[in-house]
Amino acid sequence: MTDESGRVSCHLAGLLDERRMTLVELAALTGITVANLSVLKNDRARAIRFSTLVAICDALGCQPADLLTVGPR
Repeated sequence: MTDESGRVSCHLAGLLDERRMTLVELAALTGITVANLSVLKNDRARAIRFSTLVAICDALGCQPADLLTVGPR
């Protein structure tokens, strides 16, 4: 089995830019550390908990598909 985690892209940076929001503001709204949000924002995450995904989507008013996409094989 091959590692396909590189196919998943996180669009947190763009969503934050659209909302004129900082990582610090998002951290305050979600209870997620700035360090963990930074990993997502810089597209270096290899996994994400559902609770983290839900908290981010609630805070940004978006759906998981707005935050994450899967690229072609």
